[in-house]
Amino acid sequence: MVRRGIRDTLADAVDIQVVAESGSYAEVREVLRTTPCDVLLLDLNLPGRGGLEVLASLREANSPIRVLVVSMFAEDQYAIRCLRAGAYGYLNKAGDPTELITAVRTLANGRKYVTPAISEMLVENLASPSEEALHAALSERELQTLLKIASGKRLSDIAEELMLSPKTVSVYRSRLLEKLKLTNNAELTVYAIRNGLV
Repeated sequence: MVRRGIRDTLADAVDIQVVAESGSYAEVREVLRTTPCDVLLLDLNLPGRGGLEVLASLREANSPIRVLVVSMFAEDQYAIRCLRAGAYGYLNKAGDPTELITAVRTLANGRKYVTPAISEMLVENLASPSEEALHAALSERELQTLLKIASGKRLSDIAEELMLSPKTVSVYRSRLLEKLKLTNNAELTVYAIRNGLV
């Protein structure tokens, strides 16, 4: 339904053509392999691997495709992380639909797009660099695992969703506890809520 809404919004712009869409990491990779495009609208929360991994693979391949991350996650937690990972822009799904068209046009012209809220965050970070939160050092997989634990999922369910073995997910959980200096899933959940990650 979200994809349909985005597609319908973009269809209103005569200078924008939607050439393909996909619903999982595997489908994204196949579409990128077979369909030329200038701009990729990417959700961070893909079934399979996450959006940050798509950004990493595009960066490794020196791809000319410009990525606009369109996510439900709050800008203050994810925008800068995505821009550092190679995204050209970041929008919250709850934003104004006309802003989506403006962002796609901006990226298609080779420029980056950030909302006024992100601009303000970037300026504040430059003016008075603050100590980074502990979760800023998490890998993409560790962050995905944290979000899924915080949303009440069991390790076996997380393993299935991320297409990993339960043992691997257990390793990610152990790393999370160590990096965030916590001891159990309840504390991980409280940390995610207090830091606006869920």
